[in-house]
Amino acid sequence: MSTRPSGPAPATPGPGKVTLPDLVDLKRRGQPIVMVTAYDYPSGVVANQAGVDVVLVGDSAAMTVLGHDSTVPATMEEMLLLTRAATRGATHPLVVADLPFLSYQLSDRDAILNAGRFVKEAGADAVKMEGAGQTLERIRAVTASGMPVMGHLGLTPQSATALGGFKAQGRSTETALGLLRDARAVEAAGAFALVLECVPAPVAARITERLSIPVIGIGAGVGCDGQVLVYHDLLGLGTGRAPRFVKQYTNLHDQAVTAVTAYSREVRERHFPAAEHTYAIAEDELDAFEEALAPANPVIE
Repeated sequence: MSTRPSGPAPATPGPGKVTLPDLVDLKRRGQPIVMVTAYDYPSGVVANQAGVDVVLVGDSAAMTVLGHDSTVPATMEEMLLLTRAATRGATHPLVVADLPFLSYQLSDRDAILNAGRFVKEAGADAVKMEGAGQTLERIRAVTASGMPVMGHLGLTPQSATALGGFKAQGRSTETALGLLRDARAVEAAGAFALVLECVPAPVAARITERLSIPVIGIGAGVGCDGQVLVYHDLLGLGTGRAPRFVKQYTNLHDQAVTAVTAYSREVRERHFPAAEHTYAIAEDELDAFEEALAPANPVIE
């Protein structure tokens, strides 16, 4: 029988739950916003206790947790399950959930209903949508329904194939100006914040200066109002080549392999479990048990 892992209860650092006005105030004061992904209760607790401002339950879970090679296969049910778990641990940060591919693109109705499920069923504070164009209509519809929306421009993983792969965006005058126009349109549509992914740092800085909403960068330089990294990337939990913009702060993958290898060796050599890992029985109870097992007293037959 398994039991829930022991450990401290989720901490609630600071004065309380982070709100949308808090993020605007951080931008106004020039205080960088800290955002990280989380996909389950333990990662939500880590983000909570580390005091981050925003947790993103990203559809990057399709790659980091579910083993796919893109974000596209993530489903509503999978994302709802992960969001419910993460929100139980992340009680202080603002929690934003990614609307997965095809959960909002087809109609305003789909966007409203699916965003509502994240808020009502999973406890998310807001949702995130990728792109501009037709997505602007969806942002307007969802925000008009009373649910906050975070935008996402630059490299948009759900449409990476159309962009020519996982490549930096806005590297020419024309495309950089296009990003600025799209960013302004996302803001005008009602988004409370914007993620810029894989955009040249000077371009991202200029876009950030021209928006009143917070801009969170990932591979977009220090001139944004904040930064986001994928939980597994910064902790070194992946096995593939990390993107250029990732800084790995530790290597938990190698540590985990070392630990599980040591466990395997000790099990095979009968060094684990040792006496301190087992439970005792009183001598008289053990004697009675052994006597009951004697051939002359087959009580278990």
